[in-house]
Parts: sequence; C-alpha cells; structure tokens
Amino acid sequence: MKKSFLHSLGPGLLFAGAAIGVSHLVQSTRAGAEFGFGLLWALLFVHIFKYPFFQFGPRYASATGETLLDGYLKLGKGVLIAYYIVNFATMFTIQAAVTIVTAGLASQLFGITDDFVLWSSLILFFSILFLIVGKYKLLDNLMKYIIVILSISTFIAVCVALFNTKYTFDVTQILPSGAVEITFLIAFLGWMPAPLDVSIWHSIWSIEKDKISVVKTKRKEAIFDFNVGYIGTLCLGICFVLLGALVMYKSGETFSNKGGVFASQLIHLYTENLGEFSHVFIAIAAFTTMFSTTITTMDASPRTMNRTTKLLWKKEFRFGYWFWIVFLFIGTFFILKYFMDNMGLLVKIATVLSFLTAPFYAILNYKLITGIHTPKEHQPGMYLRILSIAGIVFLIVFSIWFLTSI
Repeated sequence: MKKSFLHSLGPGLLFAGAAIGVSHLVQSTRAGAEFGFGLLWALLFVHIFKYPFFQFGPRYASATGETLLDGYLKLGKGVLIAYYIVNFATMFTIQAAVTIVTAGLASQLFGITDDFVLWSSLILFFSILFLIVGKYKLLDNLMKYIIVILSISTFIAVCVALFNTKYTFDVTQILPSGAVEITFLIAFLGWMPAPLDVSIWHSIWSIEKDKISVVKTKRKEAIFDFNVGYIGTLCLGICFVLLGALVMYKSGETFSNKGGVFASQLIHLYTENLGEFSHVFIAIAAFTTMFSTTITTMDASPRTMNRTTKLLWKKEFRFGYWFWIVFLFIGTFFILKYFMDNMGLLVKIATVLSFLTAPFYAILNYKLITGIHTPKEHQPGMYLRILSIAGIVFLIVFSIWFLTSI
C-alpha cells in the first residue's frame, strides 16, 4: 500500500510546482499586504469553483489514455485551433513573468550581479539543460522535495508571525471597487491557484508518468494525487496571504513592481519573523520554488504546442518539443530584453487574460468529461457536475463584472 501511495504521487505535485509561483509568492502576499485578510473569500471561492476543471485533466487522461488536447480535437478542429492561438499569444509572457521573479530571487541569493536579463538567460539555459538531462522523471522526483521544503518553512513563518503580531485581527471581507482594485482582484483570480489551461499540462504529465511506470495509474490514484497537490496549493495560498497581512498590511510599506526589490521584500517577510539566521534557508526555498515553476512552464508550454501541432497537421515532428523550447527561450529573452521596465504591466495583462479565458477552458473540459468521448464509469457524479456549472457561472459573471467596471 505504501509503495502504491508513493507511486501514485507525481503529476499532482508538478501541478503544485507550476501553481506555487507568481500566484502565491507574488499575488497572494500582495493581496495580504494591500487588503489584509479581506480577500480570503476570493482565494477560497476560486479554489472551489476551479477545482472540477483542473481535476478533469487527470480524470480524462486516466479514463482514455489521452491528453485533453486529443479530446479538444474530438470536440472540433476549430476548438483546438482556438487553443493554439490563445496559448501562442500568452506563453511567452507567462514564461517571462515566472523567470523574472526567479531572477530577482537569484540576485538576492547569490548577489553576483544585478543584471536581471543575464540572470534570466542563465535560469532559462539551466532549465533547458535540466530538461535535456533529467526529462520528466527528474522533474517528477525533484518536485516532492521542493514542495515539502517550501511548505514547512512557510508554515513556520506564519506561525511565528501570528504569535508575534501586535495587531487585532480584522477578518472583514472586502469586495474591491474602482478600476485599479478590481483589476488586481481579477489578476489575483486569474493565476490562483493557476491558469485553467494548466489542466492540459496535467493531462500531459499524467500520460508521461504512465510511460515511465510499470503499472498504469488508475482513476482513483490519479485524482488522489491531484487532490494532494491542489489542497497543498490552497493551504500555501492562505499562508502567503496571512504573511502579507500580518507583516505589511497598514505598515506603510508596499510591494515594489521591480523584480529585485520585490524579492528582497519577500525574503524580508520571512526573516522578520524567523530571524536573520533564516535568510539563506528562506532565500533557497523561495528560489528553488520559483526555479521549479520556471522549469515546469518551460517543459509544459512546448509539450502542449508540440502535441497541438501534431494533432492539427496529423504529422509527427521529430524535434518538435525541442523546437518549441528553443522558440520559447528566444521569445522570452526578447520580452525580458526590451520590455523589462514594463514587466509589472505584462504580468497584469497575462493574469487578467488567464481569467478572461478561464470560461473557455472550463466549458471545454466540462463538455469533454461529460460527453460521449469519456466512458460513463469515468464521468463525474451529480455533485461535481453541479459544482462545475456553478464554477462556469462564477467565472463568466466575474469576467463580465470586470469588463463592465474598467
């Protein structure tokens, strides 16, 4: 039983590794710093209402042995083309966003240079080298340790912050008003716990895990693995909101939009509560977390683009995966080189777009998992179907509210 449990863990933790990045270290701490505990409702709601659509990734993969992209093609070629265009338009900005935060943390940790373009280039290069040497298996194994290290250090930091705080807790929930606050909320929801297209990545990782495993992962094991990663992202999201609220809310300090300054402030959140001795350990934990996110996005986007290209053209491209990795590297470098001063705006655009496209992925995943392309015994039950419909309504209503408020 123990062996089976360990064997079943993998893609769910890769999901957590991809999710616990900008959304947690950046957006959640910023939410706590600016709104205190006021946006905890948004954090909980978005996890509840996005849950079914993320879960449908591993559910569909275990039921059919296919990725969600194969399923999208069955829903119509136009659906897959639409995904291809949306993913191509956003993948460079997403990669640039996670890489620049990683570069800021690397600068704080190693202190060799403040040239973030150089740091970003090195990080992207080593990410590619990591994928060449270790492929999926190394990524799968490493993620377990990274998530555990960050979880323990974050939980301890929050406990100490709760014990040391001199302020009374105000748990009044806030509905942001005004274009700036509403835009922040939508950006917060867009990447919390992750963009919905990460469900596609999860289905691909599930297939990859089965390729290197002796025994095919069963549906219950796949969903249990996903639930472990998903609950982990929720708990850490709450922790980062609490850290931002306990240390920075009403302190007069605000988070900087510059990568290096933000990284310094983030590490300070921990060291202020745990003591200066923890600086190196926390910096390493934060850096490895963001580095793992950089690697997972560097792996996932090329996989999805390669698979989509193959399905649309009905042709196997021998070096398709590596072509897309190199292309992603060049596109990301170009953004970092020439749009570094506008990274805050680019991140905001990427996160808002992720939320506005969420209903598209939600409807597709729901239609696929409840339709003729998924065996009846693997389809979700009544309660999950009801939650799915409620989730689609939630995503559409908030998208319309945002578009009519700005």
